[in-house]
Amino acid sequence: MTQTSPRPLRVLAAMSGGVDSAVAAARAVEAGHDVTGVHLALSANPQSFRTGARGCCTIEDSRDARRAADVIGIPFYVWDLAERFREDVVEDFIAEYEAGRTPNPCLRCNEKIKFAALLDKALALGFDAVCTGHYATVVLREDGGRELHRASDMAKDQSYVLGVLDERQLAHALFPLGDTLTTKEEIRAEAERRGLAVAKKPDSHDICFIADGDTQGFLASRLGTAEGDILDESGRRLGTHDGAFGFTIGQRKGLRIGHPAPDGKPRYVLDISPVDNTVTVGPVEALDVVALTAIRPRWCGTAPSGAGTYTAQLRAHGGETEVTAEPVGDELRVEFTEPVRGVAPGQAIVLYDGTRVVGSATIAATRRPTADAASPAGSLA
Repeated sequence: MTQTSPRPLRVLAAMSGGVDSAVAAARAVEAGHDVTGVHLALSANPQSFRTGARGCCTIEDSRDARRAADVIGIPFYVWDLAERFREDVVEDFIAEYEAGRTPNPCLRCNEKIKFAALLDKALALGFDAVCTGHYATVVLREDGGRELHRASDMAKDQSYVLGVLDERQLAHALFPLGDTLTTKEEIRAEAERRGLAVAKKPDSHDICFIADGDTQGFLASRLGTAEGDILDESGRRLGTHDGAFGFTIGQRKGLRIGHPAPDGKPRYVLDISPVDNTVTVGPVEALDVVALTAIRPRWCGTAPSGAGTYTAQLRAHGGETEVTAEPVGDELRVEFTEPVRGVAPGQAIVLYDGTRVVGSATIAATRRPTADAASPAGSLA
């Protein structure tokens, strides 16, 4: 099995202005494909997005992408997807937090923007594939089908945020960096050899549309402040907060509790209730989850027909854990071999069979060791 295409393709390379996407575009050209670069303008006011090391959506990033395309020797365009990004990513992010859930905007961007809006437009214009700088691998099977696999280098693997891609989208996706066992320093060295000025540009991180990195402040500016209670597991009031949306399951810092726990140990966010605007905290052991129910499953190929044993990843930078999972109607029901902690509704669970991505779903409800059934999203059972 290989990621190599059997023929040269017309490729649209999504160029963020960073080193990974620039090297990916250069490698696509080197592989013999007919490549055109495109930078996605995702903000109606790009200067409000992060600059320098902290973003991928600024005017500066657009210029960096254009300079890289010039060096590589490919045509380059800027496409305005700001309105679609606002509706499908930013507004979704706000709504999820308002509902007491913890979304992953990068995963949503891949699903709705890069491999939906961008890919659909690319195909309509006659392109065969979209190329990005993600670290993951698309494998071509002997029967002509595609599979999504982890990158060769697990330290850089980004298959978790690509687990929303279906088989049709995988058929039109290229990830030239995914099968390379190289460090990020070697990618930068390759960019320098190719004469790409982004070779030394720092990586982007955090959330591109939150200008100063203050997620709680961003949400407060959209949702307003609403004082509520911070409670312990028995319902005793420990303190107050300015909005339940400012918390996530498993959070330890920033709780502003006036007095310590009886045992002197740290407390963590266990539950977020937007209905009565309360946040419940407790000991780390209370974060244990033995099962979950997830909704909106998306399969990277044929959906499993029954229960199976897999490994699962619950966070973009998290490890794997063994699970038994079964699709039931429009849900995915998951049992963990060993309890896991800090599982937040709204996050994605991605299933793996070895290195192959089976699919993903959005966590809706969890079950604690003492419960008999899954609890409502964000609540304790």
